[in-house]
This record gives sequence, structure tokens and C-alpha cells, in this order.
Amino acid sequence: MIFLMKCFIAIWLNLFLCSVILFAQSNISVLKKVVIDAGHGGKDPGAVGFGLKEKDITLSVALKLGKLITEHFKDVKVIYTRTTDEFVELYRRAKIANNAKADLFISIHVNSSKKPEPYGTETFVMGLSKSDANLDVAMTENAVILKEEDYKNQYEGFDPHSPEAYIIFSLYQNAFLDLSLTFSSYIQNEYEKIQRENRGVKQAGFLVLWKTAMPSVLTEIGFISNPDDASFLANERNHWLYAKSLFNAFSKYKGMLEGKKYIELDYKDIQHYLKEIKQSTVDTTKKDSPHKDSLIVSNFQDTLPKNNFQKVIEKLVQPKTNDTIYFYVQIASTDKPIKQFKVSGVEEFKMDNLYKYVCGKSLAYSEVLEKQKDIKKYYPDAFVIAIKNGKKIPLSEALKQTKN
Repeated sequence: MIFLMKCFIAIWLNLFLCSVILFAQSNISVLKKVVIDAGHGGKDPGAVGFGLKEKDITLSVALKLGKLITEHFKDVKVIYTRTTDEFVELYRRAKIANNAKADLFISIHVNSSKKPEPYGTETFVMGLSKSDANLDVAMTENAVILKEEDYKNQYEGFDPHSPEAYIIFSLYQNAFLDLSLTFSSYIQNEYEKIQRENRGVKQAGFLVLWKTAMPSVLTEIGFISNPDDASFLANERNHWLYAKSLFNAFSKYKGMLEGKKYIELDYKDIQHYLKEIKQSTVDTTKKDSPHKDSLIVSNFQDTLPKNNFQKVIEKLVQPKTNDTIYFYVQIASTDKPIKQFKVSGVEEFKMDNLYKYVCGKSLAYSEVLEKQKDIKKYYPDAFVIAIKNGKKIPLSEALKQTKN
């Protein structure tokens, strides 16, 4: 009952604040201050897997992003929520941004799943979780408050494990939702350019975004629980690719706000940084590490094959060829294009002079079968297909090849 009363009060206050903030938003035309938030840190390692810790990877990418922005935009002040391996409470991260009167807040994280199949990148804005998967991600990230002292008072009695507690979050950040969504879409498009799977832009109730008074996003740069993603995340050179992607998204967003031509960095523009990276590993748990802005994840070479960065670069400069087999749920096949669908994430393929519409893309057959169950609620005739190099192949052949 107390919580519900707080919800109603918060809703009333938020409606009032939204009217004030919306006026301020209408005057947002410059981007002079950005807060870069490296997720987790100190006693909170974040997601772990294959000898990796989320807190190390996020700090590495955050510092590299900040360096690129500082070098290319002299008119922008970069503010970090942390620059070392330290624990920073979630409410303090928002407070840092608000006190600085920042124009943009970027929180960098690494995802994890109980299953090894999920992979790829996704970016979140503040809002009501529209799926169980989004809610699970938010709950995982928010659970860090249990490590904080006096968290019940700091977060007004919020229970990070209660689904009902997330209802109130649907109103926060509404004033900046459009700008946050725009920036998020730029980020996801840039990830695709470095061969990272695009899982889309989503909404969920993240405490770190809760009280930020500016456009804010939380981006998950890969799954530490997936062997392929983990291998990519383990290589510090790839951290520069993530930083480049986020920089280009930032640059495009700034250009959009200010009506100016934006800067777009190519992989060649960061090669001088790559040459500086040492191949030996360093202990990133020490706060006084001499490699504060060039962290290399330790103890990884013994758990996964070394990632060949040159192959990643080759993919960026050569025409795309993809022998990977993907499973989809096909929902329609027609001789005329379809523009509206009852489900999201629909892709179009032109095969045999027909438009085929599919969704639920996955590397795992078992995962796409689960997606098919939900999709069949809207498209009862939906069925699973396999695609390789843009062409449909027999499902039996696909299962045989993926098994091998």
C-alpha cells in the first residue's frame, strides 16, 4: 500500500516535472557536456565469464570513448563516473551527471545470460519493460544496489527483484525519450558496422538512468556468457572498435542537435592506438595500475582461443560473406511487399520472385523454437526456416551442419 501511494505521488510529480523538462528539452540544441559511465567496479565485478569481468571491459571502453571525444571535439567536456576500479553507487552516477548539468549520459555495460546461445548488442532507454527478457536485464543490473549501504532509503524502498516495482519507471525519462531513442538507434547502427549482432533498441527500468535529467542510454556491448562474444570482448583492440562505434554515434547525434556536419571515424583512424597495445596481460584489479586507459583482460588466453583482430579488420574492408546458418520464423510469403506486421524485428528476403518475411533470428534452433511459440499467437501458420548466405536451405541440412 505504501509503495502504491508513492507510485501515485511520483506519477503526479512526474507529470509536473515533465512539463518543465519538456520546455527545457525544446531548447536543447547543443551538446557541450557528456557523462560516460563505466558499469560496475570495485567490489561489484558485474557479469563474469570465461575469466572476464564486466567492470574491466566497461572501464576500458569508457576511457577510450572519452579519449576520442576529447581529441576530436574541443568544445565538449567529458566527465566520467569512474576512471579506476572503484565501486560507485548507482544513485551517485546520476547525481554526477545532474550536478554537471550534462547534455548526455552514456552507460556502458556487458550482458550475460543463463544460456550460452544469446549474443549481440542492444541499447536501452528508460521505460517500462515490454518483455520478460528486458525485465531480466534490468533486474540483473539493478541488483547491484544490494551491495550499497542504506539502499532502501536511497532508492525510496525500491526492491530490484520485484516486477511490480518497475511499473513506476514507465514515466521517468519520458521528457527525453525521443532524443534517447534517436541516440540509441545511432549506436546500434554503428555496432553493425563492426560486425556485431544488432539486437535492437529497447526500454527497461534501469536505476542508473532513473533520475538523470538529460537524454540517457545504457548500452550492452555483448554477452560475456557467449563464447564468440566473449572472445571478441577479451581483445583490447576490439575495445577501440566499440569506442569508435560509440564515438560515431555521439558525433552523429551532436551533429543532428546542432545542425552541423558530423565527424565519422574509420578503423584506419584508430590504428595508431592499436599499435600501442602490448600483448602481455596486466592485473586490472589494482587501482594504481599504470595502464588505467588501456586495460587488458587477464587470464583469458587459457580459456578461449586468441582473437585474431586482423580478421575483424578484413571483414570491415571486404565484401560481406557469411557462411553462418541462421534460424528464423517465417510469417509470410507474398508477391507484393508488406509494410505492417503484428510482431517486431521482421526482416525481408527476396527469394524466387517472392517477398519472404521472417523474424526471431537466432543461431540456436532451440531458441528460435521458443520464439515461434509466441509468434504463432499472431501468425498461426508461422514455421521455422534456415538461411545461409541469404539463401534458404533445407532445415534438416541446417541442423546437421550446426550440430557438426
